[in-house]
Amino acid sequence: MSFAAEPAHEHGRPERTAVLLVNLGTPDAPTASAVRRYLAEFLSDPRVVEIPRVAWWPILHGVILRVRPAKSAAKYATIWTPEGSPLLHWTRRQATLLAGYLGERGFPVPVRAAMRYGQPSVAQALDALRADGVTRILVLPMYPQYAAATTASTVDAVAQWTLRTRRVPELRTVMQYHDDDGYIGALAASVLAHWQREGRGSMLVMSFHGLPARSLQLGDPYFCQCQKTARLLAQRLSLANGAYRVTFQSRFGKARWLEPYTEPTLRELARQGYARVDVICPGFPADCLETLEEIAVEGRAAFLGAGGQEFHAIPGLNDRHEWIAALADIAIRHLQGWPVAPEPPARLQAQADRARAAGAAR
Repeated sequence: MSFAAEPAHEHGRPERTAVLLVNLGTPDAPTASAVRRYLAEFLSDPRVVEIPRVAWWPILHGVILRVRPAKSAAKYATIWTPEGSPLLHWTRRQATLLAGYLGERGFPVPVRAAMRYGQPSVAQALDALRADGVTRILVLPMYPQYAAATTASTVDAVAQWTLRTRRVPELRTVMQYHDDDGYIGALAASVLAHWQREGRGSMLVMSFHGLPARSLQLGDPYFCQCQKTARLLAQRLSLANGAYRVTFQSRFGKARWLEPYTEPTLRELARQGYARVDVICPGFPADCLETLEEIAVEGRAAFLGAGGQEFHAIPGLNDRHEWIAALADIAIRHLQGWPVAPEPPARLQAQADRARAAGAAR
């Protein structure tokens, strides 16, 4: 086995600790070709599509990758920002803010963002940390609820990187935080802030990403963890049982997925006479296609088209103070026992020189 080129070992160099934030992924641009590359990587992951390759490959390459990229690209184009992909923008901002929050609390560690599918890849981020002399890495997937298709796939990507790495760093992974008090508190703060600005409806829909129904029988705790997140959030908001619904979005294919489905539920609520619904997506800590287009656009159209009068999509946690503080708490709990070395003086001097050079260039 051959290994990728690595920095030479430096005797006496302090060992360093870092945090790697990993989100699902995004195409590089809202174009059919970029979406095709992204979907090819995403839908080729056996954790995501648990169908034998001999049956799945003709469907993926013969149908899906010929038809779906253009349709998905049109949706991405409606949410693209001057900063690019919303998911990548928010994940990078969360990484930057988390580094600051950790530093203020006595954990001056670098934090990098990576995408499980697309750029920057997990391998690229890990290579960069290794080049910086990092020898201990806390992997923090941005999936509060554990699923094999998300959290375990992130572990797979890290493991694949270690196969070509000579000096494998110490590794820890946060597997779930669906019932973390800070996370629940951040969700509640987001809902309350929205209600304060926009008024309050009589029904709160909590929409989570869907998975095939068989994932529950196969051992994923995802469905139960979503239910627990919803129950804890409802308790924090003092909601009665009939004042909220738990649903699942993003169904793909003809197989049965976790139920109830979000869009049919929105239509049914309108038919039952609910004039207004508020929708939050607790499983998406950063706004993305699923929140900004699938819920805020398609979900709105479904509800209003069925007779509803007012639809409110509550923004993702993004860079809310309560959420970054919760992330810092989660990271610190998992960093316990690892020494955190300050930045070497030479590195601090280099950073200061780069900052001065950038200021002079402006």
